[in-house]
Amino acid sequence: MRILDRYITTSVIKIFVFTILTFCFLYVLIDITSQLDEFIDRKVPIDILIQYYISYFPIILSQPISSVACLIAVLFTFSNLNTGNEVVAMRSSGLNFWQITKPAIVFGLIISVLVFWVNERLVPRATEVTQQIRDENMVLLVDRLRKKNEKIKHLTFYGLKNRLYFIDTFDSKANELKGITIIEHDQKQNMKQKIVALKSVWTGIAWKFYQCQITTFDRENLSTPLKIKVYKEKLMDIKESPQDFLNQRLNVNSMNIRQLDDYIDRFSKSGAQKALNNMRVDLHQKIAYPFGNFVIVLIGLPFALMIRSRKGSTFISLGIALILGFLYYVANAVALAFGKSGLIPPIFSAWATPVLFTIVALVIIETDFSN
Repeated sequence: MRILDRYITTSVIKIFVFTILTFCFLYVLIDITSQLDEFIDRKVPIDILIQYYISYFPIILSQPISSVACLIAVLFTFSNLNTGNEVVAMRSSGLNFWQITKPAIVFGLIISVLVFWVNERLVPRATEVTQQIRDENMVLLVDRLRKKNEKIKHLTFYGLKNRLYFIDTFDSKANELKGITIIEHDQKQNMKQKIVALKSVWTGIAWKFYQCQITTFDRENLSTPLKIKVYKEKLMDIKESPQDFLNQRLNVNSMNIRQLDDYIDRFSKSGAQKALNNMRVDLHQKIAYPFGNFVIVLIGLPFALMIRSRKGSTFISLGIALILGFLYYVANAVALAFGKSGLIPPIFSAWATPVLFTIVALVIIETDFSN
């Protein structure tokens, strides 16, 4: 590594680590302050709080603060180099934009890969652990009862007998299901049976389905059902109780890419297109999201090299970082909303913002730094 690259990389890393730690400290401080009364009422021990926030750290790191911290580190480093005329000296010596910014670009790629790894390896487990700590130590009995009595929309999970469930609405207080689709697979994941019902009520020992249709398929010819039976009312052989439905609801954050892709594959023959579309958007977002760190650094670099003012350069860099970060994540949220509404394909909704901002960054770089 060149001395210049090492010099720039060291500065970027120092500022990035300091910014991440500052953001984490502020996040924890604000979160504790906002819930202080509740923690006191629940008499949550200090060691439980420490364990909770340590477990929560991977989730914090996977949020936009990593991208903003990365951008701030790059902007501060290069604006300082620029105000000290060091960038002018580099360009005078024959170095082009890419040679000057290579350490920052490589750093952005490394952070993207790191966030991807954290999302895949640490976040699913951290989500489960923090939720368990919260449920056991930070939630009052009255809150648990309220949560137990809430209505759950679009409930999906994989249950016993190789069955995949999709429920439009689950009223946990009345123990009633509405808009039911159940896909049963054989051991080779071929669709064996499809159950559709208008609603179902828990009798205390079994689920009673109303306006129920049961379709049995031949695994070698799924297009032609073997038989179709329709029932006005039917007691179903379903072992899951209402509590099982509450405990097994799908949480995308607790699944990695492989698990979610496998879940989508099993769910693909359910006919529940809206739920499938939402999960496909989430799947592509899990892949595209980490690379926002690289993209936001790439689009921030031209602005960092444009800052010439010695006075207030720190505040200018911080302002640019906040504006770019805000624009990036607003655009990404809009694209994801369009994807989940079905207006654009899932893969496009996840990758539209990274690709668009990359193109804008390359255009700016080519326009202002081509010479």
